[in-house]
This record gives sequence, C-alpha cells and structure tokens, in this order.
Amino acid sequence: MTRYPDIPPIIESHEHEYRDSGIPSKVALAGHPFHPLIVTFPIAFLVGVLATDVAYWLTRNPFWAQVSVVLLGAGLVMGVLAAATGLVDFFYIKRVRERSAGWIHLVGNIVALALSLVSLLIRWNNPVNSVLPTGIILSVVVAVLLGVTGWYGAELVYRHKIAVIGTGDRQTS
Repeated sequence: MTRYPDIPPIIESHEHEYRDSGIPSKVALAGHPFHPLIVTFPIAFLVGVLATDVAYWLTRNPFWAQVSVVLLGAGLVMGVLAAATGLVDFFYIKRVRERSAGWIHLVGNIVALALSLVSLLIRWNNPVNSVLPTGIILSVVVAVLLGVTGWYGAELVYRHKIAVIGTGDRQTS
C-alpha cells in the first residue's frame, strides 16, 4: 500500500516511481528539459489576457483590448512551441501515456490553445467590442484550464518523476 495519496484520476500514485531516479526528457540540454522552461511563457501570456480583459472592463480603455490581442498571439505562438516539446515526451515516454495526469495535461492544454485561437479570431477585427462578454468569458475559462493542466503537469514531474535528471529508461518507464 502506498503511503502517498492515490485518488485516480485526481492523484495517481505508484510506489515504485518514488524509488526510481526519474525519466529524463527527450527534449533537453545537459539533462535540463525544455518543456518546463518554455511553458512559463504561454501561461504568462494567456493568463495575462484575463488581466488585460479585466483592465479593459474596469477602465474601458481600448489599449487593454489591443494588448489582449497581442498577448493571445504571443501565447499561441509560445504555446505551440511548448506543445511541441511536451508532445515529444508524451509520445516517447511510456509512463506519461500510462498516467491519467499525462492525458489530462495533454487534452486540457489542447483545449486551452483551441479556445485561445477562437478568442483571437473573435477579437482580430474588433478588439474593443469583443472583450465583453465573450472575450472575458473565454479568458476565464482558459486561465482556469491552465491552472488545472499546470497541476497535472506538476504531477507528472514531481509525483511520477518525468522530465527530471535521472537514469530511468526513457522508453519503458
């Protein structure tokens, strides 16, 4: 019996993963994985959209609506780069695919990027009139999704020891 919480699919624990040294990322430099580094950018940009939407809502200053469009564009570009590095690990590290955290992280982030693209397309020709209510609703949903998928990404790293500097077998672990 594991001494760690095991409440699938919320928290899924495997005792042997606590004893192994972890599985290195396939996309790394000197053992340091790129995905955890890169994901900070789309998270900051896409959560920033919520902040600038709220700023527009409170001030009605068109500047904030325009900043939201820029942040959406930057968030999507960096999100695609982060997704590319994460997908390599998803497809090459069996443990990621075997854990519910891996699937929730993957699907949730795809949904967040898709909703961000929808939000960008809605705002493209008329940023000011697109913020309320549709833009801000999409921003809230994306921010919440990123919080959930961030939790599951951390589960993969800290609980399942994926994309750490370790000696585990990248293919079968």
